Amino acid sequence: MGAQLREARRRIKSVQSTKKITRAMELIAASRIVKAQQRIAASRPYADAITDVVRTVTAPGVVSEDHPLTTPRETVGASALLLITSDRGLAGGYSANVLRAGEQTTARLREQGSSTVMPFLVGRKAVGFYRFRGRDVSHSWSGFSEQPSYDDAKAVADDLLENFVKGSSDGGVDEIHLVFTKFESMATQRVTVSRLLPLDPADVPETDSEEEAGQSALMEFEPEGAGVLDALLPRYLTARIYAAMLDAAASEQAARRRAMKSATDNADELIKKLTRDANAARQAEITQEIMEIVGGAEALAGAGRDQ
Repeated sequence: MGAQLREARRRIKSVQSTKKITRAMELIAASRIVKAQQRIAASRPYADAITDVVRTVTAPGVVSEDHPLTTPRETVGASALLLITSDRGLAGGYSANVLRAGEQTTARLREQGSSTVMPFLVGRKAVGFYRFRGRDVSHSWSGFSEQPSYDDAKAVADDLLENFVKGSSDGGVDEIHLVFTKFESMATQRVTVSRLLPLDPADVPETDSEEEAGQSALMEFEPEGAGVLDALLPRYLTARIYAAMLDAAASEQAARRRAMKSATDNADELIKKLTRDANAARQAEITQEIMEIVGGAEALAGAGRDQ
């Protein structure tokens, strides 16, 4: 067997092995998308309820006094940027798109006057990106990007809130911005940038219940004023971050399924090409063997005539 044919068959076996892996990863990611969607649906009632309350409390005239979590600072000395990426690769441009949006947001915040943009990183991809460039990774979390829990979101929210309450004058931040990938459908995931704090009532999304009813429910609050916001807004911040983590987890699996399907399709095409090359090499070997046989037969016939 010729060297060209051996090499083609070796490569075919290698690509077939890779194809089995990518196909298995595609199926695993598809099954995890369903579970991620179920987690999003399970968290929605609580998120909708707390969002309804926040929209009511922050409506004009409901709470008269200014609150630190809803009042913009006179000057923004430092901003926090929360990036939610993945812990693992093989998901196409999922994490790269978030990191690119994070770099653009950082540049925009600096143009708007923030002297410092403090990164808060979720996922090993973000940590690796910042560490490779020698940047601050002191506020980072990893190990749960595919299956985040409420406790994970609370740990991130508590750290962010602590820095926001301190303010830039005391080593904290004056704004909190979020960059994550929103899961819209199996085919569509969109990188989203939003400001979490200080809270602007216009930024609070409407829930399905509000859209159906057309207005917020009438509520009575006790205690009144700042006490309500003191208790409510930290929970709202955690709920927003948790919802973003769940969206990001579903988006990660969708991106991984799409990337693995593309890899599997490419493996199929490469196997077809290598098979054609192997067939051509085998045909060339057969042709060469036939020519050698014919040449040998003619040589023997010529030797017989000479005798």
